[in-house]
Amino acid sequence: MPNAMVERAESMEDVQWSWRDLLTLCKPRVVVVMLACALVGMALATPTLPSLSVVVFGLLGIGLAAGGAAAFNHVVDRRLDALMLRTSRRPLASQRMPMPVALGWATLLSVAGIAVLIWQVNVLTAWLTLGSLIGYALIYTTFLKRATPQNIVIGGVAGAAPPLLGWTAVTGQLGPEPLLLLLIIFAWTPPHFWALAIYKRDEYARAGVPMLPVTHGDAFTRLQVWLYGWLTVAVTLMPFVIGMSGAIYLVGVMALNLRFMYWNWKVWRGRDLEAPLAAFWFSIRYILGVFGILLLDHYAVLWVT
Repeated sequence: MPNAMVERAESMEDVQWSWRDLLTLCKPRVVVVMLACALVGMALATPTLPSLSVVVFGLLGIGLAAGGAAAFNHVVDRRLDALMLRTSRRPLASQRMPMPVALGWATLLSVAGIAVLIWQVNVLTAWLTLGSLIGYALIYTTFLKRATPQNIVIGGVAGAAPPLLGWTAVTGQLGPEPLLLLLIIFAWTPPHFWALAIYKRDEYARAGVPMLPVTHGDAFTRLQVWLYGWLTVAVTLMPFVIGMSGAIYLVGVMALNLRFMYWNWKVWRGRDLEAPLAAFWFSIRYILGVFGILLLDHYAVLWVT
């Protein structure tokens, strides 16, 4: 009996959770990248500096909603996460946190984020953010992820929204420029994520997730990374073509694209087993670099004039 009581106490101790687990549910690294892209959208939307209140409350609302969507993703994917080494230690996958707590946290963040945007920013940005939240947390995570190997392509719209949200937060309206910013991330998402899917193919297969390498094989997926990489290159040149950016952006983005396609080429060749993971990590720096150079070009023009 004493031994049983000790084992029970130890098992209860094992499932204790902390505030760090609440933060983990928000996928903070992903949210930081999203907010960086949203901030660029805000800056590009105005010929001067955007209003400080719009920046603060816009990023706060978008960040809270993004954290809520990520937490919903943890709730829906908890059983799949438990089957994959990369995600098995997440709070819900490891059963360290009760599901109702995570669900309540996700709801609180989402409602708070949309409320902040309605209260301090504008209704259009709130509606678009809500649509992105539903698209990622429900349509992609609940349905698309399990239904089709094109899940990343179709569901990529929700993840591509941050720069568009930043733009509408400042202007209160849509236009070709913010849609182009969305298109850049939309085109970049497949080569970015499929590179990781190649590296983690066995884990996705074990979890029963129909990622492209699982359903169509590594060779086909490597080709798609290569082809979508070229699509990304073409789309990233469009800001210069339509006069949204100047020579600084063109030179910078061409340099980034050379390195981006170098890694995609290594993935396509399939001779380096570590290339997909290296390509995945570089692609994160790449998209941040693209938007960073857009920002540099934008303010360089202002400084000159």
